[in-house]
Amino acid sequence: MEKVWLKSYPQAVPAEISIDHVASLVALFEKACADYADKVAYISMGKEMTYRQLEEKTRAFAGWLQSLGAEKGERVALMMPNLLQYPVALFGTLRAGCVIVNCNPLYTPRELEQQLRDSGATVIVIVENFAHTLEQVIGHTAVRHVVVTPMGELLGALKGALVNFVVRHVKKLVPKWRLPAAIDFAAALTTGARYGFTPTKLGQDDIAFLQYTGGTTGISKGAMLTHGNICANVMQAHAWIRPVIREGEEFILTALPLYHIFALTANCLVFLMIGARNLLIANPRDIPHFVKEWSKYPVSVITGVNTLFNALLNNPAFARLDFSTLRVTLGGGMAVQASVAERWLQTTGVALLQAYGLTETSPAATINPLDMKAFNGSIGLPISSTEVSIRDDNGHEVPLMQVGEICIRGPQVMAGYWQRPEETAAVLGADGFLRTGDMGYMDKDGFVFLVDRKKDMILVSGFNVYPNEVEEAVALHPGVLEVAAIGVADEHSGEAVKIFVVRKDPALTEVALIEHCRTVLTGYKVPRHVEFRDDLPKTNVGKILRRALKERN
Repeated sequence: MEKVWLKSYPQAVPAEISIDHVASLVALFEKACADYADKVAYISMGKEMTYRQLEEKTRAFAGWLQSLGAEKGERVALMMPNLLQYPVALFGTLRAGCVIVNCNPLYTPRELEQQLRDSGATVIVIVENFAHTLEQVIGHTAVRHVVVTPMGELLGALKGALVNFVVRHVKKLVPKWRLPAAIDFAAALTTGARYGFTPTKLGQDDIAFLQYTGGTTGISKGAMLTHGNICANVMQAHAWIRPVIREGEEFILTALPLYHIFALTANCLVFLMIGARNLLIANPRDIPHFVKEWSKYPVSVITGVNTLFNALLNNPAFARLDFSTLRVTLGGGMAVQASVAERWLQTTGVALLQAYGLTETSPAATINPLDMKAFNGSIGLPISSTEVSIRDDNGHEVPLMQVGEICIRGPQVMAGYWQRPEETAAVLGADGFLRTGDMGYMDKDGFVFLVDRKKDMILVSGFNVYPNEVEEAVALHPGVLEVAAIGVADEHSGEAVKIFVVRKDPALTEVALIEHCRTVLTGYKVPRHVEFRDDLPKTNVGKILRRALKERN
């Protein structure tokens, strides 16, 4: 395989990285806390936490886990949105030598039970809004210790009391729950500080996270991400962004949930390593509040998904923000639509650039050069120490510009799926390449272009139709807010294209939309069916769930 992408690398970005000098994520964390002790690490609802305070609180949390008798490798579940409690519990758990099991707060009881049982988690930290979900299933799991934390617990006495009052009694977001053995977060920290903390020896082969896949294509599986996997991805991302970032000076806005692999590695770990300030948004779906929070701070970096950027652009107050400090915008998690990228550049003056990865790759595999001035439709170049091979169904590499399955090899590729050797073998080849299930191609300069998920491809009269292309075309219509495309059975062509549309213009009709598609798509790609909806089903990070739409058709 010729590494054609290396000729397109930005200056100062190395072809390879080494993590020989990094024993574990804990070592990275402790160095950052020492180097940037008096700088602000996190901001949540106006409350700041410095790196020094973060180190002290994580030490106490680690001590609490050790006071329970938690052993190295024991699994600890975290189930909360972007609150100050999250990084404290995250790094405290890692310092105690335990393994993080991130749980989506919006899980149903069935989903939560499945993940807790599969992981064997014995401890859980959960925000009180979702404690009623845990109450329904805890008896069927191995969980023995529960921390239930109110939203405002680390915000200080007055602010915390106010936030908790509003959440509980005004917005009524806390259903009744009963978990008799539960303690609150402050009590855990007090106990841990009194008990003390003994450092645990960790190595690159030790598991840091059981990071469960989104489950958008089936049963959720726990990807075993080792300290070495995550450290490698942090160092790879750092090598990539180093030419354009200022260590100790960046201000990153974190709207994507930290329990998701994208924000976990990119926002939480990479930017912690360089001493950035991190503004946590607990509820990114509340766009007016999100925009108001942004207006208070000199944001220099934001990551997100296409639906988030689109929602911001459709909020009138967003365009009135001061973007003079914004320097980097990075999209991932789903394809960024060209129409959204163009509007983002026009509105903010900053290019919206794509990155690509999976839970199984910790997650970054390809990133566009951050000095690019405009959106190019690509998901970027393979990052340092990463190989991308585009292969056919028989596992043979295809020529440049030809579509095939994207396969990835590098130090960030997972160790495998937790207790699922057969499923691991199905995606991880003997040559170390991970089969992603994503279809794409590489151009002569090494840029990778994502076409679509292999399982989402629509076969119309023997021709391949990729939903992303249809969605991109439909989104060009000014009356469309959001769109999703799927294949439905058709007696004449085998399958036909159906689109689900959320209208920006209430007067938009099916006829007008199909006529628009005929001007930008080849005939067999034009949707045969249009269904208008008030909203579309999405994952926790805002990725549209085509599977949910297929199941209802």
